[in-house]
Amino acid sequence: MFAIDHSSPVPLYEQVRTQILSLITCGVLKPGDRLPSLRELAGELSLNFNTIKKVFAQLEADGVIVSRQGSGFFVADGARENRAVLARAEDELLRTLERARAAGLTAERAEALLRTVFGGTNTEGK
Repeated sequence: MFAIDHSSPVPLYEQVRTQILSLITCGVLKPGDRLPSLRELAGELSLNFNTIKKVFAQLEADGVIVSRQGSGFFVADGARENRAVLARAEDELLRTLERARAAGLTAERAEALLRTVFGGTNTEGK
């Protein structure tokens, strides 16, 4: 489920955080889903335990995940509506649109694709 690129200029901490937020944003991880334990994830990714602990602590402080004593970490209710998750989704969309524009996608075609995804509804402010 998770993968780390050790050659990437993006810090390992940020790669893990981004992946968790992305999985929540796209609905792979849903409210109430249990995340791997700190040790499991650190072992799976060959990362320092404290790196994963820092990621989970930040996500918990942001209200994206919650810890349950003796049970682990879980996706928080309302995580997809969380500001950190929404900001991540906006960042990903912006980067994707910038790449699409560089590849030659027109504004008109991008708008048509957005209307297809959002069903032509007015989503301003939501």
